[in-house]
Amino acid sequence: MTQTTLTTDDWRTLVARKRKQLDAQIPSEWRLTEKFLATIPANGRLIEADVVRGSDILSEKELGITEKYSATELLDELSKGAVSSVDVTTAFCKRAAIAQQLTSCLTEHFFQRAIERAEFLDEYLQREKKPFGPLHGLPISIKDSFCIEGVQSTVGYVKFLENSPASHNSAIVEMLLNLGAVLYVKTNIPQTMMTGDSENNIFGRALNPHNTNLTAGGSSGGEGALVAFRGSILGIGTDIAGSIRIPSLCCGVYGFKPSIDRIPWGGQVADIAMEGTPGLKPSAGPLAHNLNDIELFMSTIINAGPWKYDSTASAAPWSYPKASTHEPRQLTIGILPESKDFPRHPPVKRALQTAISALKTKGHRIVYLSETPDIDFAYANRLAFQYFIYGPHTDHIAASGEPPVTSVAKMSSPMFSGPFPVDMGLPPFEKIDALHKARKAYAEAWRKTWVEYNLDVLLAPGAQNTAVPHDTFGWPPYTVVWNLLDYPACIIPYGKAVKELDPEPMAITDGVQPSYDPDAVDGAPCAIQVIAPRFQDEKCLSAARVIDRDIR
Repeated sequence: MTQTTLTTDDWRTLVARKRKQLDAQIPSEWRLTEKFLATIPANGRLIEADVVRGSDILSEKELGITEKYSATELLDELSKGAVSSVDVTTAFCKRAAIAQQLTSCLTEHFFQRAIERAEFLDEYLQREKKPFGPLHGLPISIKDSFCIEGVQSTVGYVKFLENSPASHNSAIVEMLLNLGAVLYVKTNIPQTMMTGDSENNIFGRALNPHNTNLTAGGSSGGEGALVAFRGSILGIGTDIAGSIRIPSLCCGVYGFKPSIDRIPWGGQVADIAMEGTPGLKPSAGPLAHNLNDIELFMSTIINAGPWKYDSTASAAPWSYPKASTHEPRQLTIGILPESKDFPRHPPVKRALQTAISALKTKGHRIVYLSETPDIDFAYANRLAFQYFIYGPHTDHIAASGEPPVTSVAKMSSPMFSGPFPVDMGLPPFEKIDALHKARKAYAEAWRKTWVEYNLDVLLAPGAQNTAVPHDTFGWPPYTVVWNLLDYPACIIPYGKAVKELDPEPMAITDGVQPSYDPDAVDGAPCAIQVIAPRFQDEKCLSAARVIDRDIR
């Protein structure tokens, strides 16, 4: 990837040129008319209003393809030739085009290229009498930070608009193609990829299709919005502080953050992080409509040998738990205590308590944990934040003259809750050593907690709030802790905010966290989070499946 010095063009000129290019890639017959756009409900509830059907862009067959199947079911139909990859790909391309026009959830789309790929796969199936691979013909969406040869990756920086299109595929992209998948879109992210609101100056703000007045989350917010809109049946995001799980809980879909390096990370956009600096490493993982599809993605990718594509990827195979996930199973579930520094909003409390009650009824053992000094939640958040800021950083925003978007300018942090765990004035190597020791001690305290109570998993909210109005999400306390510990964590959508059930507003005055406005978030999805120890990804998903079954 080459990067040149910006010309005298104003940054707005570069943005206008990019938007014009992308807009021209949407076929005229897939465009929403002004007459139709005038009918969009003012409350922003696109899914509730069934706007896709009302647009008359998808046929009844295409509506069925995008709405009636899971990814697992659709793959079965594709492998048998009961439905063609061209039909499936076209249906999802159309739906993604509608999603883009209503929610700005995409950065790049290459619909014709995807349909040509689908034609190749259909011809292969007909000629060879077998599918190309285990993901034969399945359209999969990916976050903008992944590279696809011949497609630009800007990750929301205007400066990167002068980069050439990618000359290589990311490791996961190469794997997906070899496994038979169809790639058709890349999805929107925040400027810097470090906020809970997916907005940047190039592609605008990704909107939540449940309610466009609320955030879609970040940094994989475009993925969350597209999957919720069913413009994608299976998407891939990344997570360093909650960037898969926050969009999942905001948009009401399932999301999974694996342990690091189980899904290959290599070959993503250069220049967005200092590689090799000790710190929190991101994970790549799936967003989907159910846990079967989450496990389908994880097992298919891991059993295909990620280490063959990425030297940093784990070589451990996907290990299925011995007990059948369809048989009754009792779990010992630790309940994460509520932090006094990060109080939970009423709908979040209600969803978690309802889930706990249902799990007790099914015979699961519930252990209420206490927030001891050793596993202090606010301390862990401050330690994670210190990891983010202690090293060198390149200012890609100033390089173009573009302004920071609102959520970036706010620079939310947990530092209102106490001091830095490690003296910021230490020499660099002493600071690195002190941070490592603090992180190790915190991990050790959690190890003792798992062993003392013989826990299978933890149950917690994914955030103290549901989706909230734009630019108010703030710091992600209930997700970043598990990045600090490198624990796998899964979001299960469960319930929704109902102002009649939780009518009292809740004001937060620390300037970082969102307040609870029952009118603003009425109808927003709620969620719970299932967490397991490091590298116990299979156990995390197995337990999540049991919990998901028993709370319904």
